[in-house]
Amino acid sequence: MIERIGTMKKVRKAVIPVAGLGTRFLPATKSMPKEMLPVVDRPVVQYAVDEALEAGIEHIVFVTGRNKAVIEDYFDLHPELVGTLEQAGKVDQIKSLESLLPVPGATSFTRQQAPHGLGHAVWCARDIIGDEPFALLLPDMVSFGKRGCLAEIMELHAETSGNVIAVEQCDPSETNKYGIVGKGPDVGSGFEVTAMVEKPAPASAPSNFYINGRYILQPEIFNLLGTQKRGAGGEIQLTDAMVRLAASQAFFARPFNGRMFDCGSKEGFIQANVAFALKRADIRDSVLDAIRDMVAEHDHVAAA
Repeated sequence: MIERIGTMKKVRKAVIPVAGLGTRFLPATKSMPKEMLPVVDRPVVQYAVDEALEAGIEHIVFVTGRNKAVIEDYFDLHPELVGTLEQAGKVDQIKSLESLLPVPGATSFTRQQAPHGLGHAVWCARDIIGDEPFALLLPDMVSFGKRGCLAEIMELHAETSGNVIAVEQCDPSETNKYGIVGKGPDVGSGFEVTAMVEKPAPASAPSNFYINGRYILQPEIFNLLGTQKRGAGGEIQLTDAMVRLAASQAFFARPFNGRMFDCGSKEGFIQANVAFALKRADIRDSVLDAIRDMVAEHDHVAAA
């Protein structure tokens, strides 16, 4: 029997998995974590942290792996750099760097020793999260809109106190590229989820709403992940455990009023850089002019 969560607990903590190898960005990720690749002048992981803090998250748990120590260092003080900037009189840059530092004690780092999948990475955070609902942000997915995606689904969680997934709509012919949810009755600012299917064929897809990398999950997911059998790719899949949890707890979805860029793909990473550059008043005009020139040159060469 599916039940709604009776008493709502505040979502205070977020999990950000950063243990992936980033093979789609080799050779760049041979020595640099993919989460540190810059979108304009901020690493990808910074956007996820900013989004979490905007939504009211108080503590962020990073699930790391080998060769990811630079991420932990990034969210720490850099006295030598600050000293150099002070000598150069670059006060604004110092203030900008200080604004990115987490509150002391507001971050934790735990290690995923081997790449056993997203579900396993989330399970690695179980002891730090404890018995409370938590947010999950996949850092490859960069939120672009008037406000962050997590802030939006926090509203639906407040309305339902249940498990919440952020979704967007894809072309119905491309459902085989995504995790798809079935759309049930409208609830608050979203709708009830009736099914979750990983990469269904268009003919059998329950809808064209796909999961875009933002979740609020109840702590019972950890027990299920601890017993979850390996699924696609021989990995422990989060979606498989979510399907099991949905047998006893309600899931809800809210369409994101914005756009997610998949910075785990080359195309999405480039698109994100263009979108965020055009949003910046200090570089917008020069970037826009350069894009126009490159498009005109491409069209001229293509027509020749």
